Amino acid sequence: MKSFYVSGVALMLLAAVSCGKQKTGGAENHAPAKYPTAIVSTGSAELVTVYPVTLRGKEDIEIRPRIDGFIEDIYIDEGSAVKRGQTLFRINSPQAEQAVTAGKAAVTVAESQVATAKLNVDRISPLVEKGILSPVQLETYQNALSSAEALRAQALAQLKNAEATMSWASVTSPVDGYVGAVPYRKGSLVNSQNVLTTVANTSSVFAYFSLNEKALAEFLGRLEGGTQAEKLKHAPGGTLSLADGTVYPVKGKIETITGVVNISTGSVGFRAEFPNSEGVLRSGMSGKIAIPAAYDSVVLIPQKSTFAQQDKILVYTVENSAAKQRIITVSPTPDGTTYVVHSGLAAGERIVTDGVATLVDGAKITFDN
Repeated sequence: MKSFYVSGVALMLLAAVSCGKQKTGGAENHAPAKYPTAIVSTGSAELVTVYPVTLRGKEDIEIRPRIDGFIEDIYIDEGSAVKRGQTLFRINSPQAEQAVTAGKAAVTVAESQVATAKLNVDRISPLVEKGILSPVQLETYQNALSSAEALRAQALAQLKNAEATMSWASVTSPVDGYVGAVPYRKGSLVNSQNVLTTVANTSSVFAYFSLNEKALAEFLGRLEGGTQAEKLKHAPGGTLSLADGTVYPVKGKIETITGVVNISTGSVGFRAEFPNSEGVLRSGMSGKIAIPAAYDSVVLIPQKSTFAQQDKILVYTVENSAAKQRIITVSPTPDGTTYVVHSGLAAGERIVTDGVATLVDGAKITFDN
């Protein structure tokens, strides 16, 4: 029994020594690690904001018939290039033809009445001069001539109106441009409510996009000038990216801002114009416009010094040799390596610039001064 007791004491001592070594080793494993750090500084940067756009031709016109009738001929096809005044459709309008026929007949009758009245005046005038007939009779015939001439003028006006209406049977293009879809075919009955096609003048193209009220105030606040018109003269050019990712080679110019805020969306409409001499852009296309903005004396940090947590961007600041998490708001620069810090970090503070994935909040670290 005594030997067993001594062996138990020895085992307990051995275990104590072993635990002591483990504790010593654990302390050695948690020694502060060294991380690269940097003092935050300010500099100049250019940020690019991207907005979705819808493209429309400089002149995007719906072509409608001005008279009722049947489509007799179609002289164009979808996508055709047309010139101003070129005939696109021919409308067969029996009502318009009948109006012209009736107008011509009315003019013929009115001219006959004028001729008869004039003949009566010419016949009566010598008799009145000789005193054979009373001047009152001459005045009566003269009044009849005046009435006949007035009726002739009215008939001529009606004929002119009928002929003008008949001319609408030829539907022409009001602008140079390209023809859109043609939903109707020969024989279709159409009226002024039907859109026969559209003609888009795309020598230059308008890109429409919108900003909310806050973004509008920031945008105008960065531009020189006292009025909105003066500020737009100093607005930067926009870069257009098409739906397939292609970047349009010519920059656009922001020309107008709507004067009313959309009550439903709280946004303000912008319009930028892009030259389109090569015809690459078409009305109805979609894309994105990138608007650059220059900033001076802003806090810049490398993107690799940050990490994401849910929908927040965080950085580790160094405080009393410990890494402390800090939520910041940032915007990426076009080079993809740097962030502009809007809030949460000030110039002169020290941050961990790399290896943030291995850190936890409050961890002790070492760094080079």
